[in-house]
Amino acid sequence: MNVRNVMASALVLVSLLFGLFATRTDAVQEPVEPVALWSSHELEYYVNPLLVNFVRPGLQVQLGNPTVSPDRRVTVDVRITDDAGLPLDRNGIFTPGAVSLSLIAAWLPSPDSTYVAYTTRNQTSALTGLTAMQASTDSGGTFAPIADGLYRYTFGTILPVGYDPARTHAIGIYATRDLDEFELGQQYSNHVIEFVPNGASVIERRDRVRTAACNTCHDPLALHGGARQEVQLCILCHTEQTMDPDTGNTVDFKVMIHKIHAGASLPSVQAGTPYQIIGFRDTVHDYSDVVFPDTTLRCEHCHQGAPQSFAYLTKPSRAACGSCHDDVNFATGENHTPGPFADDSRCATCHIPVGELDFDVSVAGAHTIPTEASALDGVVFEITGVENGTPGNRPTVVFTLRDKSGMPISITGMSRLAIVMAGPTTDFTTVVSENALSATGANGTYSYTFSQPIATDFVGSMAVGIEGYRNLTLMRSDGSMISARDTGFNNVFYFDTGGGNAVPRRQVVAIENCNSCHGALTLHGGNRNNTEQCVLCHNPAATDAARRPADEGPAESVHFKTMIHKIHTGEELTGEFTVFGFGGSRHDFTEVRFPGDRRNCTTCHIAGTEQLPVTADALPSLSPRGLVSPLQPAGAACLSCHTTRDALVHAVLQTSVLGESCAVCHGPGREFSVDRSHAR
Repeated sequence: MNVRNVMASALVLVSLLFGLFATRTDAVQEPVEPVALWSSHELEYYVNPLLVNFVRPGLQVQLGNPTVSPDRRVTVDVRITDDAGLPLDRNGIFTPGAVSLSLIAAWLPSPDSTYVAYTTRNQTSALTGLTAMQASTDSGGTFAPIADGLYRYTFGTILPVGYDPARTHAIGIYATRDLDEFELGQQYSNHVIEFVPNGASVIERRDRVRTAACNTCHDPLALHGGARQEVQLCILCHTEQTMDPDTGNTVDFKVMIHKIHAGASLPSVQAGTPYQIIGFRDTVHDYSDVVFPDTTLRCEHCHQGAPQSFAYLTKPSRAACGSCHDDVNFATGENHTPGPFADDSRCATCHIPVGELDFDVSVAGAHTIPTEASALDGVVFEITGVENGTPGNRPTVVFTLRDKSGMPISITGMSRLAIVMAGPTTDFTTVVSENALSATGANGTYSYTFSQPIATDFVGSMAVGIEGYRNLTLMRSDGSMISARDTGFNNVFYFDTGGGNAVPRRQVVAIENCNSCHGALTLHGGNRNNTEQCVLCHNPAATDAARRPADEGPAESVHFKTMIHKIHTGEELTGEFTVFGFGGSRHDFTEVRFPGDRRNCTTCHIAGTEQLPVTADALPSLSPRGLVSPLQPAGAACLSCHTTRDALVHAVLQTSVLGESCAVCHGPGREFSVDRSHAR
């Protein structure tokens, strides 16, 4: 073959390969038909079908047939498949993307103990010179192929003489498939299998926290480079036998996880000692500024969904409880009223699961959330109508006040009661909040007439929302008193000023989504706990100008979409984001650690509301501290996460006096659609 023919063949090959990898440049065309295995939020959805057939993306690893031989050798079968269930080559020769596999073997001494790993290593600290044994992955093991995608792994670690074959054992595996060259990143899979070496059924387990509970905030839980994602895998290494020799801190799962989530609220941290773990390659992980988005009193936020989720109630221990209450010294009795305790045998004597009173020493009582105390009767708001709600008139709001049993509440018993009126519902521009404690009525039904009338030229629908609480004093079991705020859930009512059918404000986020992570989101002293109420005030024209000190520069936007995106971007912002609130209080959000993945818009958004174009009625947002003000509706949302100057310039270049052209490229089905740009 001459040089010309070789070059021609090479060009044909390059053209074919380019056809596999090239992205579409025609923004008008729809993407190729997606593979049913993946959603539009995943990278694989957008891969050319020819490349999918070649690469076969995805990774699933599954263990089976674990055995221990008479010479104490552990073997286990490892099946490796793609997301379609087709076999993968571990070495990446017959199928693209080599698969790295790491295995752990451990046993459970008793139902109440933690696992103890057989696979261990000795780690010496370069800082302290101390050496600690740590649970780790197996080394020196071998893989033997059985069939396509199926291997038998023989551990290099030999079980010790005298191991107990009648106890529960577990083998865990984490796998990583490298598809970076195909722009599909690193793909991960975990699996754990339990067995009893003597062949008996597995009865004793440790299953107190499920990954699904972690993933109500984490999206997904992914640690140690992303490869370890399942709690049942984590607890095989994060055992009582394992410590960090650099800091002396245990990495026992129950202690470490409690301390990480308590973070900034730990007594030790508040006293000046940071909570740190020094990991791989001497990387310092400082959790002293972690703020849990829910209250740490809500144990069930994490302890849910597992067969042993209630163990925190029934089996309290010094290690678990002392990890949050780390100013208690059980050895000396410091900060522990009964005195020193040498073991856990008597913990449950005082700390029974549930007592008779809130705030008693039972586990549930000691973790009573004041605003959710059973002694509170509750406040239930309902706006039943608006009278005289026409332009130029002062509307009267009719509402009811009842407790959670349905009994009426006297308005004189309310510590605060306010009604907020905002409009138009296409996008709020005006808002009025008035003290409604002067409302008239009886038997739980009241009327309040606004002092400020609706503008004479107003056209369209409006919203009224109610907020308030009762300040009460509750008694602890020891006779001491505690203040609690009995807050009502915000109720919003819509009415049309022209007498027609009211048009509610569009809903973009749902409070249920917020509460999956925050537990019970409540802000502004407990007054606001419903996003439908929040947006009445946090509108496109809203800033902190009324609260910001004169020497703190221009006002900051507190438009809901701008503020919430920036708060959750937090430490990933390219600039500061500080808002001044009531009494001139300073709220700096630039250190917020978001536990999820901001590319998953539906964590907060109602599905579909994150798409472009933005509704035509949406208004520009004031941005006094920005380089451009106001920001157009789509730009205000997107630029609150994408905070670089380049992103701003891009948005400005796509905006004219006629509006934004964002949807041309970023609309559904376009080359850079919101879903595709955020795919992972």
